[in-house]
Amino acid sequence: MPTGPGSDEQDRSLSWWSPYSWFSWRPPMMVDLLAAESRMLSRVWHLIDNKFVSISNGSKQIRTITLNTKSAKMPLILVHGMGSGVGLWSLNLHSLSLHRPVYAFDLLGFGGSSRPEFSSDPMLAEMEFVESIEEWRQEMKLDKFILLGHSLGGFLAMSYAIRYPTRIAHLVLCDPWGFPERPLDAERRTPLPAWVKMVSKVLQVFNPLAALRAAGPWGAKVVSFFRTDLIRKFDDFDDDTVAQYVFQCNARKPSGEVAFRNMTVPIGWAKHPMIRRVNDLPLDIPISMLYGSRSWIDSSVGWQVKFQRNDAYVDIQVVKGAGHHIYADKAEEFNTSVNKICRGVDQEQEQGFSAFTLPKRRRTHSDSSLPTFDPRPDLTSVSPGGRRGRYVHRQTSIQEDNEERSSEGDNKRQEDSEPEDLDKDIDTVFFE
Repeated sequence: MPTGPGSDEQDRSLSWWSPYSWFSWRPPMMVDLLAAESRMLSRVWHLIDNKFVSISNGSKQIRTITLNTKSAKMPLILVHGMGSGVGLWSLNLHSLSLHRPVYAFDLLGFGGSSRPEFSSDPMLAEMEFVESIEEWRQEMKLDKFILLGHSLGGFLAMSYAIRYPTRIAHLVLCDPWGFPERPLDAERRTPLPAWVKMVSKVLQVFNPLAALRAAGPWGAKVVSFFRTDLIRKFDDFDDDTVAQYVFQCNARKPSGEVAFRNMTVPIGWAKHPMIRRVNDLPLDIPISMLYGSRSWIDSSVGWQVKFQRNDAYVDIQVVKGAGHHIYADKAEEFNTSVNKICRGVDQEQEQGFSAFTLPKRRRTHSDSSLPTFDPRPDLTSVSPGGRRGRYVHRQTSIQEDNEERSSEGDNKRQEDSEPEDLDKDIDTVFFE
């Protein structure tokens, strides 16, 4: 399947209705993925170095991109979510790398990285992901860094930080998957359409992204059709660049998907939730948690983390108007927030005092500084992200409270006219 501009005849041969598509199509190859990745990163203004990093005595390769590695500032490492890859950071790489080194890699089993067989045991599979990150770190000769993970990447970033805490200067969890416990009546209460629940049942037998591979030459068309919301986030591209990249990321052997499926229970809950382990992370490691206000993953689980680690720094920010893909939905706000966190780490390193102060006393439920819970009717249900509900915290809200009040009427009308991300941002139904 051509990855660049082709003739009209080529375009017609690969149309939805053409019988020639199957005859002219060949299975995707690494060169196709690298071409799609290159197009995704073509809008990044900084010079990008891309390479494959060997781990496990050369038996596995980790697809890696680096920016501004000459900078002496604290490095930032980006870990993507399920079914994703380094190319989807294209809206963030320039801003985040202006003043520090930035490293991003495709998780083992995803994108351009090797596709080994993972253990069928969920904890062992999780550790295989974590150890591959540690081997990659050793090869990159990184000592200490800011670790940012999105969704599945947030889950693995937390797991890595627990196992290798001395490497972490700050942990940034962006709409992290896999933190809450699964309620006993989760399937009955989960606010998902009937078709999503039906598909999820099917996916208990098949891998999450099997439909893409089954589509063959029409894989990118399937992405465009089902994920128009994701395509719109990257409005710099007016062609099929994003759809082709997502398809190519998921067109090969689904070893990372298999591992993810083995780590989950219906519908999208973690078999071993991270909330059980948050106190295994040393108290001197600060955590920032970023959530989208319209994401299917709710910020209330972040407050559970904050309450459990009430002697440690945990900051929670809710990005107004963003869905699960905060980094793309509200790229400017995301970049600003992450850069502010990074500057705080730099300040701590350069001036010798912490920019992330610990609480002076143990908080109680009577503490007036605690967030308030607003059980709005359209948000009081359960999703794999946790108990739905909206928490408001003046100190950590990205939008000022008075601005929120002044636009409340407009926002409410907009929310009524726009579907939430629940129908489309479901890890086990399609991809993150």
